[in-house]
Amino acid sequence: MSSNVSKAVRPANTGAFFLQAVVSFAVSAGAIGLGIAYLPVAAWVRAFLAVGTLYLVTSTFTLAKCVRDRQEASEVTTRIDQARLEKLLAEHDPFKPV
Repeated sequence: MSSNVSKAVRPANTGAFFLQAVVSFAVSAGAIGLGIAYLPVAAWVRAFLAVGTLYLVTSTFTLAKCVRDRQEASEVTTRIDQARLEKLLAEHDPFKPV
């Protein structure tokens, strides 16, 4: 069996999609920063909101990394299972007496 046939197609993000994600993150972070800075409350409330936002951003990155790692682990397992199946099929001789 040809290795090109069993090679999985890996989806790739385009440069435009990556740029859109970066711009979206920058705009939303800027909007939150401006909103907190101009909020008509005491400084300690703004500081509390800023720390909460920082915690939200870091936990979001951590969650995204965990989801990505889990997905990559399942892909590796799938590739190993696929390789084992291909090996069994390649070694199988239907005309061999049992």
